[in-house]
Amino acid sequence: MEEQFILRVPPSVSERIECLLNENATSSEDKSLDLTFSEDGRGGTFVVGNDRFPVSLLDLPCIVESYKTYDDSVLIKTADISQMVMVREESDPTPDAVEYRHGLTPPMRDARRRRFRREPDLNPELVQRVEKDLLNIMAGGTAENVDILFKY
Repeated sequence: MEEQFILRVPPSVSERIECLLNENATSSEDKSLDLTFSEDGRGGTFVVGNDRFPVSLLDLPCIVESYKTYDDSVLIKTADISQMVMVREESDPTPDAVEYRHGLTPPMRDARRRRFRREPDLNPELVQRVEKDLLNIMAGGTAENVDILFKY
């Protein structure tokens, strides 16, 4: 399968990209298009002509499948898309989280809260104790501090 992502851009940038893809660029500086990421891999810049726009790489709340067709009747799955590159204007705020709260369509608005189960609150000490007990059992030992209840 291919690797794909969603590129979400503001309307002003989308018009320039559309002109660039249709080869209707009015001047030579409009013919360049570049996307670079910083060292953290989550932020970067998107360049169209001489204009630079900040970008953020965000995880989508659910996986989106991508398909293509050769004959308009048979669809072939090409990728599972789980990330989106969001291009912003300079004045727009930077997203706080790594995960985008909403999906791509209006019904998926605030999808993580409305459609998915909450993650359980786990005590880190309990997780470490259970992990230690499991490692002891796998090594042939027994679990420590276990109460055994027998019913007859």
